[in-house]
Amino acid sequence: MKALRFAFAAALLFASAPLAGADAVRTALVNLCDPAKIATLTSDRAANPRVRKIAYWLEVARQQGRDPQAEMDKTMSAVGWGGTLKGDLTAAAMARNRTIADRLGCLDAEGMALLRRGSAPTIKFGPYTGEKLTVDHIIPRAVSPSLDLVLANLELMPNPLNLRKGSKIGQRQIDLANKLLQAGLLSSQEHEVIVSRRTPGFVEAP
Repeated sequence: MKALRFAFAAALLFASAPLAGADAVRTALVNLCDPAKIATLTSDRAANPRVRKIAYWLEVARQQGRDPQAEMDKTMSAVGWGGTLKGDLTAAAMARNRTIADRLGCLDAEGMALLRRGSAPTIKFGPYTGEKLTVDHIIPRAVSPSLDLVLANLELMPNPLNLRKGSKIGQRQIDLANKLLQAGLLSSQEHEVIVSRRTPGFVEAP
């Protein structure tokens, strides 16, 4: 009975989500992506719930007929990162996270209710059905702690893949490190550390 009540409440929440106005969606995204607010976070992995909430609000925007990538571009302009590489990287990463959540079946009523609270939904499609959709640091936090709060470095990923990857560094991580360095989101010292930690033979699973 409790599960039935939760499902019903979640369905009502999801059904009402598209009713949120464009201004409400934009306000939520700006608050979640604001670099000044993110900089005040002090606990480890404190940006992870924001990544989930951003995926929720981008799906709300999509339900309203708006393009999630365009919404993120406008959000970056609102926080002062419009037309910059760091803004482009952040916008692309967050739009991609919404797509990942969608492809894994995490944007149903139950998943949306969890994402709105910043919690991890359960995967409903594919080989990882039943697993949690966690937030992964593309460049591992153990290798570059300063990227813990950088949204462009955070990606939704099935928990087993996240655990399997660990702190390995492959070509994808080095390519992103190059872009983050160019964008001013990574120091040259940390960039050197990342490149030096490349894991021979490691290719990140798709």
